[in-house]
Amino acid sequence: MPAPTTVHPEPVTGSARGGRAPAPRRRSVSRDGAARAAGVLFLSPAVTLVGVLLLVPFLATVYQSLTDDDGVGTARFVGLDNYVALVNDPAFLRSLLNTLMWTVGTLVLPVVLGLLIAVLTNTTGWPSWVRYAFVLPYAISGTATAVIWGFVLRSDGALNQALGFLGLESLQTSWLLSWPTNTVVMIVANTWQAVGVAVILFLVGLQTVPPETVEAGTLDGATGFQLFRAIVFPQLRPVTVVVVGISITNSLRVFDLIWLLTGGGPGQVSETLAVTMYRQTFVTSDYGFGAAVAVVLAVIVVAASWAYLRRQMPKHP
Repeated sequence: MPAPTTVHPEPVTGSARGGRAPAPRRRSVSRDGAARAAGVLFLSPAVTLVGVLLLVPFLATVYQSLTDDDGVGTARFVGLDNYVALVNDPAFLRSLLNTLMWTVGTLVLPVVLGLLIAVLTNTTGWPSWVRYAFVLPYAISGTATAVIWGFVLRSDGALNQALGFLGLESLQTSWLLSWPTNTVVMIVANTWQAVGVAVILFLVGLQTVPPETVEAGTLDGATGFQLFRAIVFPQLRPVTVVVVGISITNSLRVFDLIWLLTGGGPGQVSETLAVTMYRQTFVTSDYGFGAAVAVVLAVIVVAASWAYLRRQMPKHP
C-alpha cells in the first residue's frame, strides 16, 4: 500500500481573512511621509530667507508708492494718486512703449542670432575663433559697451565716418538724438553684448542632440532646413526656454546702456521703465512716484515670467 500523504494547510493571510493591507505597505507610506517632511524641513530656512528678502522690500516699496514721499519732511498717505499720475503722464506712456520695443528687440535678435551662429559654427566647420568673436562681448560690462558704442554712434562717430568714406552721406544721421532711431540702435548695441550667452547655451544644447536621430532623418530623406526643423530644433526646446527667459528678464531691467548713451533723452523720449524709475527716484527725488514705477515694473516682470513659464510647462492629461 502506498504511504499516506500528509497535506499541510497553507497559512491564511491577512488579506484572505478580509484584514487590512500588510504592514510593509504602511511602513512604506510612513517612510514617504517622513521623507517629504524632511525635505520641507531642510528647505524651509532657505525658502523663508529668500521670501523675506524679496517680499519685505516689495511690500515696503508698495507702501511708499502710496505716499507723497519726497525725502523732505513726513510722507503723507495719498492712496492711488501716484498711479493715477502715471497713467496721465505722457513720459511714462512713452517709457512703457520703449520697454515693449526693448522686450521684442532683445527677445528676437539675441535668440535668433544666437541660434543661427551656434548651428553654423557647430555644423559647417567654422574655426573656433569665430565663436569667440561672438562670445567675448558678453564678458564686457554694460558701461564698457556704452563707451564703445558711444564712439560708434555719436554724430562724428565711426559709423557716420564710414558712411561718408563709402559715399553714403545721405544715410548719415544723429543716431542717438532722434526717436525711434536711438532706441533701435541701442537695442542693436545690447544684442552685440548679449548674443554671446545665447550662443553658449545653444552650443551646449546641440551637443545633447543624439547623432542617431540626425542620421535617421538623413536616411529618411530630410536635408538642410527640414532636418533642423523636424529633428534638431525640437530637442533644443529646454535650452530655448532658458534663453528666452533670460532675454525677457534682461530687456525689462536694462539701464546702464540707455543711461550712458542717451540719459533717456533727448528729453525723456528714449527712457524705459527702469530709467524712468531711476530718474524719478534719484534725480527728481520724487520717491513716491518712483516707487509706483518700480511696482509697475515688478508686476510686469513677474507676470511676463509667470505667463511664459506656465506656457512652457508640460501639459498632463
